[in-house]
Amino acid sequence: MSGPGISVVICAYTEDRWEDILAAVSSVRAQSRPALETLLVVDHNDTLRERLAKEYKEHQEYTGTADGAVVRVLANAGPRGLSAGRNTGIAAARGEVVAFLDDDAVAERDWLRHFAEAYTDPRVMAVGGRTEPVWASGRRPDWFPEEFDWVVGCTYRGLPRGRVRVRNVLGGNASFRRSAFDAAGGFATGIGRDGDKRPLGCEETELCIRLSRARPDAVLLIDDRAVIHHRVPEVREHFRYFRSRAWAEGLSKALVARSVGAEKGLESERRYATRVLPAGVARGLRDALLARSGGAGRAGAIVAGVLTAAGGYVVGSVRARRGGTTFRVPEVEVTARE
Repeated sequence: MSGPGISVVICAYTEDRWEDILAAVSSVRAQSRPALETLLVVDHNDTLRERLAKEYKEHQEYTGTADGAVVRVLANAGPRGLSAGRNTGIAAARGEVVAFLDDDAVAERDWLRHFAEAYTDPRVMAVGGRTEPVWASGRRPDWFPEEFDWVVGCTYRGLPRGRVRVRNVLGGNASFRRSAFDAAGGFATGIGRDGDKRPLGCEETELCIRLSRARPDAVLLIDDRAVIHHRVPEVREHFRYFRSRAWAEGLSKALVARSVGAEKGLESERRYATRVLPAGVARGLRDALLARSGGAGRAGAIVAGVLTAAGGYVVGSVRARRGGTTFRVPEVEVTARE
């Protein structure tokens, strides 16, 4: 098989997602371009780790061939949270490229093939894909605007289509060269998600900006043919979660802007706020005038989401200036290589 060997990291933290985790692993093992290995990193949950180790007991031996069969179960070696779990996976990965898949998502069969194709250009340091929502209720809520699909961890209206250069990839469907972490360090801890606590994020944004500074020649891409399907539980289909996630995004953006500067930290967000969102409000109001279901709700949700995120950003900026909220960028200690 030509091209780089790809290790896939899936971070898990709760047995409530047992079936989702198994489905995620199965989708990796069914790739048209096999992964070198799948690394299941369990976040400070010994019961889940032992159960997964038993489930994949017959698949943990590395044979030296990229057949997609190897599934290794690891404990998060750092503090609780998604960032440290990813860093644990990076350190243990044998592949030249490390891809990340959410534990409640499944990848389409050609997911890794599209990632691998992009890495034929040696300047490419990161490649992301498209994430489609799978709503627990069976359909998108009428009021939920596509411009805010990032709230549920999915690709949102306004992102460029095709294979294009971007400032940052989205962490639940992304890949990086191993050398990217050598140059820039790992995912920042203290900024990303931590189990069921307030859903902070933006750790991949901060990493990508840091990578571009460390390697000014680096090319970061999104290829929307690299598709995964992400489950959206019923609790996240409600406005209460929508508002909470928008607030958390504002808090996280403030941390990122404090670290890398507002000009770079909010570069993509300015276009999103001044072009994409006003167009979304206009579409919603038009649909309302045409008596189409949910139009007014979508327009209102966009306005509420912007105001809520802005409020979180203000509060987060004040906290950051006072030193009340910090994050740390760790070096990734390599424990294994291909």
